Amino acid sequence: MPTYIALVNYTDQGIRNIKDGPKRLDAAKKMLKDMGGELKQFYLTMGAHDIVTVMEAPSDETAAKFILMLSAGGNVRTTTMKAFTEAEYRKLISTLP
Repeated sequence: MPTYIALVNYTDQGIRNIKDGPKRLDAAKKMLKDMGGELKQFYLTMGAHDIVTVMEAPSDETAAKFILMLSAGGNVRTTTMKAFTEAEYRKLISTLP
């Protein structure tokens, strides 16, 4: 299943309601699971981004739909990247001319 890394920042609304953060995280995990994916890792981070997540989704379309639905809540803004595992990386490199 494709892997995606999201760099997440709280909006003003999201940080004002930070105490609801764990509840929103649980709801996001359930929403992604219901879409056939899984939030594999979640990190609260310090620096340019507030949160980093690693998730799997059945397709790019599913990942995009999830991120759009999540962002529509107004609590976070994301930068999402499709990621390749080490095994996928090695396979891809082995096919280079």
